[in-house]
Order: sequence, then C-alpha cells, then structure tokens
Amino acid sequence: MLHHLAFRDVGPAPELSISFGPRINLITGDNGLGKTFLLEAAWWALTQTWAGYPLMPRRGPDARPCLDYRFDPAAKVKTSSYDFDRLEWTIPLGGPADPGLMLYARIDGSFSVWDPARNQRSAPTSAFHFPNPQDVWDGRPFCNGLIRDWVSWQDKGGHAFAQLTAILAALSPSATDRLTPGAPTRISDADPRDIPTLATAYGDVPIVHAAAGIKRIAALAYLLTWAWQEHQRAVELRNKPATTKQVIFLIDEIEAHLHPRWQRTILPALLGVVQALGFTDALQVQIVATTHSPLVLASLEPRFDPAQDAVFMLDLVGDRVECTKYDWRPRGDASAWLTSEIFDLGEARSVEAEQAIVDAQQVLDQPGVSPERLREAHRRLREVLKDTDQFWPRWLFRAKQMGLEP
Repeated sequence: MLHHLAFRDVGPAPELSISFGPRINLITGDNGLGKTFLLEAAWWALTQTWAGYPLMPRRGPDARPCLDYRFDPAAKVKTSSYDFDRLEWTIPLGGPADPGLMLYARIDGSFSVWDPARNQRSAPTSAFHFPNPQDVWDGRPFCNGLIRDWVSWQDKGGHAFAQLTAILAALSPSATDRLTPGAPTRISDADPRDIPTLATAYGDVPIVHAAAGIKRIAALAYLLTWAWQEHQRAVELRNKPATTKQVIFLIDEIEAHLHPRWQRTILPALLGVVQALGFTDALQVQIVATTHSPLVLASLEPRFDPAQDAVFMLDLVGDRVECTKYDWRPRGDASAWLTSEIFDLGEARSVEAEQAIVDAQQVLDQPGVSPERLREAHRRLREVLKDTDQFWPRWLFRAKQMGLEP
C-alpha cells in the first residue's frame, strides 16, 4: 500500500505532502490544483513508470526537485530526484515495490495496469498502458481487447467469464439494475467480430452502443478480470505461488459519466471486487480517487473508518496550493456536503438564488429598512425560489415583523 507522498519543487506548490489511509482515500479540490498530479505521482512511486507525461520540475538556481514516498509507516523513505542533465527522474535503488495489482483509470478513458508477476523494471514491458481508450476495446500487443476476450470467455463459459460477470454485478448501480452480459451479436457485415452485449429490460444492447458511464465501468471490469487471469497464468508459468495480496485503484474523477444514483454506490462497490475476484479479507483493496461529487462523499458516511479512510482537500491559499486532511464528520446529505468546506458553496442552489438570498439576509440584518427595499428583496426571491424552498419560512417570519406586505 502507498502510505506517504511528499514533493519539493514539482507540481502546484513548492512543497506538498500527503499521508494516505490503507483503504479509501478521496482527494477533493477545485480544477487545476493538482488532484490528477497526485495520482500521476502515486503511480510513479508504486511502479517507477509514467502513465502519461513525466511530472514537470520547477527550474531555477535553487531548484532541487524530488519526490519522497513510503509504502508503510515503518518503511524507509525512498527518494526520486530530477536529473537535469539527463532530463529524467531517477529510480531509487531496489526499484519499485510490490504494490500488488494496480489499475489506474484516467478521466479521458485511458488506463494503465501493473502486474507484479509480469511488470518489473527489467521486464520487456514495464507496465501495461492503454493511452488510447479504444486500445482497451480493440486490443494491444499484450491483450486481445475487451470485445474479443469477453466473447471468447463467454463462449468457453469458464472461470474468466464467471469472474467478469461477478465484477460487473459488483460494480452495478444497484441490485435491481445489474450489468448482466447478454448474447453476443454482429452489428455490421463490415466487422467480422461478435460484439458483447448487456441485457436490459428493452433487449440486449451491444457494448459499443452503451452509455459512456457503462462503458467506463465495463472497461474497468474487463481490465481487472484480464489482469487477474493473466497474473494467475504468469505465476503458473514461473512455477511460483500467486504473489498478489492487494489491489490498488487509482481513479481520476470516480463519478465521471455516472448517474447520481450510481455515484452513491460506486465507491463501496469497488471494495466489493474482493468478493467478486473470489477472495475475502485476505486480499486488501486501497482506493485513491479524485472527486467533485457530493454524493460520493455522502456515500462514504455509513462506512467511513478513520483508521483506514481519509479525505483530503487541495486549496489555493494566497499564491500556493496546500493539501490538508479533512476532519471527518458526517453531513447527512449532498446539499450539506456542497456547502461544507470541501466544496465551499454558499448555497446548494443556482448562482442567482444564492445572490438573492444573500441580499435578502442583508436586508434582514439592517435596521430601519424601507418598505420599498423589503418589497424589492421579496420580488427577487420570488423570481428565483420555488414556493417550497426552505428559506421562505425564515424570510417571511422576519420580513413581516419588519413591515413587509407582499
């Protein structure tokens, strides 16, 4: 598991550090403050490969860019520094740790996979990167792709297809709305492949025609199945016992393309892949995900464990970015999360409604307000608030005391 990351002269701040929990970690913050940066750095620390472009160091006479990381609270800190002569980040002695099986899902639909049995610094393939989202579907030199593998596994009816089916079920929006494979089908005489389908109430839908959110989840389920199946084959070929004791997910915007109902279940569902893989608590899962969704935060409330889980906030303070651990406390609903320090919204309403409420509150707080000012504030509230809005009782009670005659 990844325990700690610290940076100097690289990224959005001169210095930045973050200590992760062993299970669920959510990173929040405004756009451009470094959420994806932290995921890219985490991938590098765990694998010593870059999923995309290497992190750009700061330059200057006093710049000493480095990235420190630790995999366990008691482990020795490793340091990767930037070599300006070679224009690359150095790899600490000993190479990468054994993070177990790793899946990195990026917001653009691309993926990276790390398998400790097949990916090492000395191996021909140091990691499995799918930089083009279509690579997952059509295949790369090291896999057949979702379309061919899914149909092949389904035709064989063996363990791989059972595992894929279980993972799809675990990642489904709900127990009554499961992602269930249908019968493969042809969709064009120009494409000789049979295409996987998902069963729906209105018939089987080819996976290539599925919604964007379903495609992202299907790709994640496929890559997890493929990686696990190939890991088992690799250790058998090497005549070694299975080495994977944990799975690490790095996910950029975990809620991307998902309906609000699905946003409430995706985080706990990821923990359920342990059972879908056929294991119990012997296989650990660590999740490091970025989010902009108050529903994702709300979904964590019933299961948050401060010994295992953490939420982090990236904030712009003056001219520098700071990363702080959120002092966890349940908020109750998504609206309350929107107005918490996580998202910093004044109101969980439209911008126009928020401004009208702010102006109305100022009217209530000012002594000697004229009747015209009260009526104008009331008119603006009427324009932007529904009759059932919870602000009305407070406004009407105070405003009538001050002489409002709407």
